[in-house]
Amino acid sequence: MPNRRTMLPGDKMPTAWYNIMADMPNPPQPYLHPGTQEPLTPDVLTPIFPMSLIEQEVSTERWIDIPGEVIDALRQYRPTPLHRAYRLEKMLGTPARIYYKHEGISPTGSHKSNTAIPQAYYNKQAGIKRLATETGAGQWGCALSLACNWYGMDCTVYMVKVSYHQKPYRKTMMRLWGSDVIASPSNLTNAGRAVLAENPDSLGSLGIAISEAVEDAATHNDTNYSLGSVLNHVLMHQTVIGLECIEQMDMIGEYPDVVVGCCGGGSNFGGLIFPFLGQKFRKEARKDTQFIGVEPAACPSLTRGEYRFDYGDVAKTTPLVKMYTLGHNFMPAGIHAGGLRYHGMSGLISQLVNEGHIEAVAYPQNPVFDAAAMFARAEGIIPAPESSHAIRGGIDAALKAKAENKEKVILIGLSGHGFLDMGAYESYIDGNLQDFELPQAELDKALNELPIIP
Repeated sequence: MPNRRTMLPGDKMPTAWYNIMADMPNPPQPYLHPGTQEPLTPDVLTPIFPMSLIEQEVSTERWIDIPGEVIDALRQYRPTPLHRAYRLEKMLGTPARIYYKHEGISPTGSHKSNTAIPQAYYNKQAGIKRLATETGAGQWGCALSLACNWYGMDCTVYMVKVSYHQKPYRKTMMRLWGSDVIASPSNLTNAGRAVLAENPDSLGSLGIAISEAVEDAATHNDTNYSLGSVLNHVLMHQTVIGLECIEQMDMIGEYPDVVVGCCGGGSNFGGLIFPFLGQKFRKEARKDTQFIGVEPAACPSLTRGEYRFDYGDVAKTTPLVKMYTLGHNFMPAGIHAGGLRYHGMSGLISQLVNEGHIEAVAYPQNPVFDAAAMFARAEGIIPAPESSHAIRGGIDAALKAKAENKEKVILIGLSGHGFLDMGAYESYIDGNLQDFELPQAELDKALNELPIIP
């Protein structure tokens, strides 16, 4: 039997990020100013971002060199392994060959450190003393907390309230690395107070937490804002995932027919698929690969949202991005995949879905946890609830290959482990996990509040 794990030598880790904007068939839609609704100019972002990241956000260069100090930090855990899921294949009885890229081996347990480290580095270089951010289930907050600790910076994390209580040990991890962790919505910001005045029992959302973090950064001269997903430079930092996958699959003579990842704001999915998509756009791909983004049925921006300009936060302080959105005022149910509870999707991924290059599916919680349980029993790794959406999509692709009797190669993005999600797994094992159906009336209400852009 061939090796179960393919490792790249440390000196083969990517030394440049891939920027898909260089190869997209159509130019990306510009961001719009939240006040004037005119195309955004870089100076508008300087109060909360360093110029180095603003330049990456708008760059159309195909390759952006990774600073040497960042490479050294990433080598703490990169390259990450590519696994062959033999036991899962046997359990499913499929002729498909299933691979998964395991990002859960990072110090904080997920892919988020791939962008947290460079973001902290560039802000430190710009003389920033503190970063403010939001987090859902806590993977991003943990990653930025550690990165800030490494670069001698303070960090304030606004954690979505439902996850603050569901995932207490991620809060502990952030505090251990020196961060202040605040349940959002809070009474510390105008944005938080406005939400609590309307709904004192609000479970919170990433849109609310973003509003609080942006307000914090904008009102303190020594503080910048840091975002863990959605923005172009964040997805670009994550392309180390897909770039490594291409090298690893070349080593074993494989190339994926199907690539599957979970979708919340788009960072791990974009990081996984963009290098492969770039090959496809440049006509260098060995196969006509299918790319599938998997999201929760309770927060289905790609499958039930509208492709419109919308704000990234509830307080409407962020730029308007053309994206698949459920509406900036949409309040998702308290599902355990807290990292996927965002009302919108990356503008780059949204455009590529709209143009037909990427497909999207949505699942309720229980089918996702069914897949997670199968994966845990077969492969021995307990996946994060977010990553389990990708596993569900990969299993369904493998079952389809079985029905068609086709030897397809399936690549799954395992974006993080679920060792701190035991409350969710206990609810599942006890039969208490609830599937949330998103009522059309609730969705229509949020969509009706979208801005009208001429």
